[in-house]
Amino acid sequence: MSRAQSILVVDDELDIVTIFRQALSRYGYSVFGFTDPTLALEHFRLNAQDYALVISDVRMPQMSGFELAANIKAIKPDARIVLMSAFEVSDLEFSTSAVKTSDFLRKPVDIRTLVQKVKGAMAN
Repeated sequence: MSRAQSILVVDDELDIVTIFRQALSRYGYSVFGFTDPTLALEHFRLNAQDYALVISDVRMPQMSGFELAANIKAIKPDARIVLMSAFEVSDLEFSTSAVKTSDFLRKPVDIRTLVQKVKGAMAN
């Protein structure tokens, strides 16, 4: 698998990052995880060409998933982004965001669903 097939996972919960990295690695994906969206954004800025997909939590202390997605799209306009949340995310939040995302995951995420969403996002 080329480095351009790498996935960036950003969630303020280390357990989520670890589970996603382990699960997706089993399917051959190269996964990099961050619990700090600011560090993840800096890493993405330096390595944007390597990433096929970004998966991010919506609600994080330092920066929301919508803000992270907007910054990522500013760096790489064709970036594929999947947002996720354990909390209700209103249609208004999505409609006021200028960022088009590839999909949405509701936490807790079943591994089978995660893999299906990743494959779908990568295919688009």
